[in-house]
Amino acid sequence: MRIGIVGLPASGKTTLFQTMTHTHLDEAARQRKQANVAVVKVPDSRVDRLAEVFHPKRSVLTSIEFVDVIGLSRGDSATTQFNSAFLQNVRNTDALIHVIRAFDNPTCPHPEGSINPARDLRLLETEFILSDLAVIENRFAPLRKQMQRVAADAAKAEMAVLERCYAALEQEHPLRVVEFDMEEQRIMRGYQFLSAKPLLAAINLPEEQMSTQSVAIAALQEQFQHEGIAFDAFSGKVEMELSQLAEEDAAVFMAEYGLRQSALTRIISTAYEMLGLISFLTYGEDECRAWAVRSGATAQEAAGVIHTDLQTRFIRAETVNFADFVAHGSMAACKKHGAWRLQGKAYIVQDGDILSIRNG
Repeated sequence: MRIGIVGLPASGKTTLFQTMTHTHLDEAARQRKQANVAVVKVPDSRVDRLAEVFHPKRSVLTSIEFVDVIGLSRGDSATTQFNSAFLQNVRNTDALIHVIRAFDNPTCPHPEGSINPARDLRLLETEFILSDLAVIENRFAPLRKQMQRVAADAAKAEMAVLERCYAALEQEHPLRVVEFDMEEQRIMRGYQFLSAKPLLAAINLPEEQMSTQSVAIAALQEQFQHEGIAFDAFSGKVEMELSQLAEEDAAVFMAEYGLRQSALTRIISTAYEMLGLISFLTYGEDECRAWAVRSGATAQEAAGVIHTDLQTRFIRAETVNFADFVAHGSMAACKKHGAWRLQGKAYIVQDGDILSIRNG
């Protein structure tokens, strides 16, 4: 699971990357023309609760790899062309976070000359669409040649999908809002279209606007309501200070700003959801653990996430949802009240299911 953090220069994207990943980039690292990469654990209090009950040797959370992608220069945005390094790093991601500057700082001017979040979001959206159009246009000629040959069914199917994509992009609709069936998605997968990637717009607010962040979010949501974009807001300055505090001090600090949790915790969780993932849980003497699986996965597929042998030799899955476990207090009580169940291969795993796999 790989999520790219993108944004115009001086938007605060590297600040977001550093606070989310608890890394520190010195000036030399900031100046290097290469992406910064780090792995972040996805917060999950359910794992902590299981550990309190079962006292395992260790607890393991799911993780996401975040990439601080090289920023666009003023020249890039003016010519509507991404440089090759940017394209490579963005294409090799599963989803994107676009950090949008909404704060003013006279000592660090905005590269576009003014603060305008809607313009900045539209700028990158347009870049993504133009890039995807170029990829499709370059593919049309070779496909037409393939379609002239015998047994060109695969080429015809690919052409049909690309023509659908091209028509949507010409209407300035990102591909993430176009519905494709499973076969069409399979055909598209190799292209790694930028406008098809799930996108979270993270608005970097000035410190004094954190108490009214919903206003800033609502303004952008209204303008981009048909483009399949998720929205959140944070203050890079506040989050940087928060990341340096002890847990108790951080709670007091957040209370002063009326925050119930760090914006970064929300953003990490939202990013996880954008990937279409849920978590199931396992427990034992060795470890209590959260596992990531795509939403809609079967019990047998979930078993394969743990180990391929469990998938091939799958017989049944013992299941208890975490909410039921908390309500009843123990596995024995869950069995007594009917919350413990045996499920077969086709059972669709729910977020928070505690699974124990039986295999032959």
